Amino acid sequence: SRCENRAVAAGDTLFELELTGTDVNVSGPSGNALEQAIRVAFDQGMHARPAAAFAAVLRAFNVAATVTLQGRSANALSMVAVMSLGIKQGDRIELSVFGPEAGAAMDAALAFFANEASHHDAGQEKKPVAVPAKPVNGVLQAVIASRGFAVGKAYPLKPQAFDVREQGSGVDRELASLRVALDKLKAHLIAQRDESTDQHQDIVSAHIEMVQDPVLNERSERLVGQGKSAAFAWMQASAEVVTALLAMDNEYMKARIADFRDIEQNMLKALFGMDLSAKRALPEQCILIIDELLPSQLMSLDSRRISGICSSGGGPSAHAAIIAASMGIPFLVAAGPDVHGIAEGNMLILDAESGCLHLDVDAADWQAAMDRLERERARTSADSASALLPAVTQDGSTVHVFANLGGASEADNALAMGAQGCGLLRTEFLFMDRQNAPTEEEQYRVYGDIALRMPDMPLTIRTMDIGGDKPIAYLPLPKEENPALGLRGLRTSLWRDQLFIDQLRAMLRLPQPNQLRILLPMVNDLGDVESARRYIDQCAKELALTSLPAVGIMIETPASALLVDQLLEKVDFVSIGSNDLSQYVLAIDRGHPELASKLDALHPAVLRLIKQVAEKCRYAGKKVSLCGGLASDPAAVPLLLGMDVLELSVVPALIPRIKRLIRQLHLPACRELATHALQQADAASVRRLASEFILKAEQGEPT
Repeated sequence: SRCENRAVAAGDTLFELELTGTDVNVSGPSGNALEQAIRVAFDQGMHARPAAAFAAVLRAFNVAATVTLQGRSANALSMVAVMSLGIKQGDRIELSVFGPEAGAAMDAALAFFANEASHHDAGQEKKPVAVPAKPVNGVLQAVIASRGFAVGKAYPLKPQAFDVREQGSGVDRELASLRVALDKLKAHLIAQRDESTDQHQDIVSAHIEMVQDPVLNERSERLVGQGKSAAFAWMQASAEVVTALLAMDNEYMKARIADFRDIEQNMLKALFGMDLSAKRALPEQCILIIDELLPSQLMSLDSRRISGICSSGGGPSAHAAIIAASMGIPFLVAAGPDVHGIAEGNMLILDAESGCLHLDVDAADWQAAMDRLERERARTSADSASALLPAVTQDGSTVHVFANLGGASEADNALAMGAQGCGLLRTEFLFMDRQNAPTEEEQYRVYGDIALRMPDMPLTIRTMDIGGDKPIAYLPLPKEENPALGLRGLRTSLWRDQLFIDQLRAMLRLPQPNQLRILLPMVNDLGDVESARRYIDQCAKELALTSLPAVGIMIETPASALLVDQLLEKVDFVSIGSNDLSQYVLAIDRGHPELASKLDALHPAVLRLIKQVAEKCRYAGKKVSLCGGLASDPAAVPLLLGMDVLELSVVPALIPRIKRLIRQLHLPACRELATHALQQADAASVRRLASEFILKAEQGEPT
């Protein structure tokens, strides 16, 4: 290809030469190289995370390697170099490996492409495109990522400024500074990775690869050798990478620029002798305005000074949103580019209960918001004080409020928040972001640790929900056009059963079988349950067990909801997964940014299926719980109670609030509300009904 008859800009490709034929001889330290043509299957090409993982695979061997795309070659041991080729999905690359361990390295590389392609891209969160939204009457609509209400002054979050000198103070001195700073930053990132929850470790791991990338390091050291300062050299080397990414015709690659800028900021901190673990100073009671918030950015900020966050881009399921929710920070995303026109210091009201950012705030609005905030703070304090009390409605009906957990470290906090057990333990944290499957023994230790932290309380362990957007490296899944409709949950467990067997054995070995509840995800029909039961019975027989724990299923598909009466003949309980159920009933992808506001589990169609499931469970005398996001939505609570869903599994931070709300409700009134809600035309109408109902209940008015 070539560029002609037009002006060109820096970074534009002038022309490319493509080698023809297949007999390419590459010589290296040990003579001719081993070569292999590879077709890249990553959905977004070789972006930061797969490029980092690929380079790490090769660096484990005593080899040199190059990767070639259309005649352009790069150091395969360098994440930066690999990314700079702009390798897209479907591209055919040539991998050449030479050195004493060339054979083993090539085998490992081929295994990486065979096994890791689905892991890194299906699990990679696609960068949503913010839906442009013009303010209407001074109010900007956005998508709720973390619920809450906040008032504060706008604070556009910008990179920290450094006074970087171009000229250094001696090559030896600057080179020593560069290497000390690199070691310091790498140690900081490793500590951060080790302290992070599993879902954040892959991001930090990619940053570690950036810091030790040979191309970045070589470019920096070359510039230092030319008399530049260490800080200037690193910035210049990073700028070269960013320029290359900007020149690519690949929006996803361009989006990775933020990672390099994030590392650049941390590297400059290290070079200027700053404490990398120190929290960045912020003004009191600020509302952060940002394009898209990275988890590392949020973790470096003093959360005590943040009232709320509003980003122009991002999505409600982004890692930063999850962290914000755990911190109790209200967070709106996908607000569009107009947020960048907000001046620092402007008074804002961020309502992450209704999805609105109020821009034109006068004195009366501010006072009303402060009054509301004060009421909510008092209410939160009261909720915390009564968190350990049972959740009993005004008419004496008991509701069990459990916690959704994503790891052992969350159990203690859930108990402090008033959880009466675990209604959903997501076991994926044990399986993801690693090269080998967890052993039976490792799983047994983790499950046992959680059981000990929650003595005499229900512990509902969901078998691995792998596949779809949660693939794993050591279980290569076939390429799927729509992973959400493919190998997921129990389907994957039955497809590759050794992982399933190891997990079941680890669960069944727990010392208190009455505490354990085994939960099977993505069940469609009776055949799924019967197949899973055979594995459970087989494992129990091998372990010489005389009694079995309760076995339940997730109701996540319309099929399982419609066939629940049959399924109940073979299971002890059901748990409704409202997130996936809503996705499948409404035919809206959970990750679609432009439809995020329409994917509402309070849609009457979803509620009708939930009611049908609850009725069938009641007739069969089996327990029904709801463990999806709907259980943590205050507007949904009276509706769920009104449909006889009396077990809720909730995000730990919201347990006190949900329990307090339950204590204000009358079950007969909730049933009447549910009847009206099921007749509504859309989710918005249901929300209005529920909000009015809750307002009356909180004010002590008859409902």
